[in-house]
Amino acid sequence: MPTVVSKLLELIRFSHTIFALPFAILAAALAWRDEEFRWQDLLGILLCMMLARSAAMAFNRIMDRHIDAANPRTAGRHLPAGTLRVGTVWAFTLVCCLGFVASTLLFYVREPENPWPLYCSTPVLLFVLGYSLAKRFTSLAHFWLGGALMLAPVAAWVAVKGLTDMTVPLLLGSAVAFWVAGFDILYACQDAKFDTEAGLHSVPARFGVPQSLRIAAVCHAVMFGLLVGLYFASPHLDWVFLAGLVAVGVLLVYEHSLVRADDLTRVNRAFFHVNGVISLGLLAIVLVQLAVK
Repeated sequence: MPTVVSKLLELIRFSHTIFALPFAILAAALAWRDEEFRWQDLLGILLCMMLARSAAMAFNRIMDRHIDAANPRTAGRHLPAGTLRVGTVWAFTLVCCLGFVASTLLFYVREPENPWPLYCSTPVLLFVLGYSLAKRFTSLAHFWLGGALMLAPVAAWVAVKGLTDMTVPLLLGSAVAFWVAGFDILYACQDAKFDTEAGLHSVPARFGVPQSLRIAAVCHAVMFGLLVGLYFASPHLDWVFLAGLVAVGVLLVYEHSLVRADDLTRVNRAFFHVNGVISLGLLAIVLVQLAVK
């Protein structure tokens, strides 16, 4: 059993939860400036984030197992390699889905006047799972993934405050959407040739790697602009946040300097390391800002 659990955690890349979870906590922290902090809310956010992401990643591996087997870069993943059974991953996916919906009850029990987390749990889950099918019919799959991660800060805000004062979470969520779409396009450049041959849809397969790198850069420029807009929209953000944005801008420039059309060997460093620092760094910056104010 410990071996199966460890393999499942490897399958879903559990450590990559740092890409979305910090933004959910960030949104909740801003919401708690105007609402009473409750540990029940924090627990619910953590559970919903981890369970929704785990369900989505496991479902993605199931749907893509035959594609992964045909791609030399991904042929060693658990399902193509046979180190996990499809039935095991299906059971894990179902448990995570049910756990996600059940976790939203924490918000409902705490505040029945805010039933939106429970009401939206199934549509949100379906949208997040739907990303796994997107590349079969649209090159905008990267933006679907961005939209899925956008729901992290938006849903956390709604869980704490309900559907009120939505400008802040929508700006933050939109920034997350363009950030994710940008780095997912960078990552997909590795498979541009394979996607084209396999009839799969992606920005690199449609526009080529050089143009895709420019599209990713535009996405990250939009992300940075939305974060500037967040500064003006939230009364709780001040000079600490602005200083942090300068650092984020430098990291984004560095990320794009690592990847060139004729050299994709450093994509993993750009994808995993730099973006992990950006997500955790932004959370730390906002927490420091709130403490200072």
